[in-house]
Amino acid sequence: MTDGFVTASGVSRHFTPSLPLGERIVAAFGGAVERRSVRAVDQVDLSLRKGEALGLVGESGCGKTTLGRMIAGILPPSDGALAIAGEPVMTCGASPRKTTTRVQMVFQDPFASLDPRMRIGDALAEGPIHHGLVSKAGAVAYVRDWLGQVGLEPDYVSRYPHQFSGGQRQRVAIARALAMRPDVLVCDEPVASLDVSIQAQIINLFLKLRRELDLTLLFISHDLGVVRHLCDRVAIMYLGRIVEEGPTHEVYADPRHPYTQALLDSVPKLVLEEGAEVRFKPIQGELPSPLAPPPGCHFHLRCPFAAERCAVERPTLRPVATGRRAACHFAKTDLNIITGSSSSPAVIASGAKQSS
Repeated sequence: MTDGFVTASGVSRHFTPSLPLGERIVAAFGGAVERRSVRAVDQVDLSLRKGEALGLVGESGCGKTTLGRMIAGILPPSDGALAIAGEPVMTCGASPRKTTTRVQMVFQDPFASLDPRMRIGDALAEGPIHHGLVSKAGAVAYVRDWLGQVGLEPDYVSRYPHQFSGGQRQRVAIARALAMRPDVLVCDEPVASLDVSIQAQIINLFLKLRRELDLTLLFISHDLGVVRHLCDRVAIMYLGRIVEEGPTHEVYADPRHPYTQALLDSVPKLVLEEGAEVRFKPIQGELPSPLAPPPGCHFHLRCPFAAERCAVERPTLRPVATGRRAACHFAKTDLNIITGSSSSPAVIASGAKQSS
């Protein structure tokens, strides 16, 4: 995809784990040992438009964080390329040190991402000084201003991370990222470790900062409610692949991929009727190992609508409606868009699928 402000084109990331001791001994004596790679991200095409918030949703281990770290320039891709405003910033084999400062990342655990031996003021000033965004003489005033932007007292510059609460530490982490004056902010589950009341404060802070600073957000989360409230568009990820993408309210109201439907069904719902109860419908089956992902559609082993075709043929992420894409052979397709196929689309709707 090339029509976005931030684009990922055919991006993959594979990790090859170290061999166990026994297999290393076998290999040392000339034995045959199979080295398998973890396919954390597998040929992902994704774009973020200028000023929008895109939610990246999926189960733990599906590759969300790895994709976010590549977009932030922390990890280079094994394949593919990343660009900002049409300018390549990261390609296969590139050094992470050569990436742009236009993308910054906010991590899940603010205590782990802040140096416990550094005062907050020094932690926030280090990057801007190094990259020439502010002089050493003006660093204190610069940092105090950014602390105020995220709702903290400017006098906190002399404190250490352990002197803050969890919500305050996350505000510090956000201020540190914003102090680099980025165009894009990658947020890796930034509210997952916080109390619910504090989560609401941080989400409202993101909404305020995005509006005031014209930020582009990639918001990684497994909380569908947070994504619905914060994001304009959502991309659903499963086992390293994007399986559905579109405007948030449309995807939630009318999912076109069985995995998206399963995620929405798995959210507990309160039934406000006589004899009210909490209903919970978990996704059946276990997430396959990324060391040995199933062929064809990665979701077919857990999909209640899977056909023979799904086990052997990988579905492409194709348009299914205006501004929407889904990677399912049988996804319901609006008839008023061009799909490149003359055959009638199969349908996933109301819990049933028509297969040919």
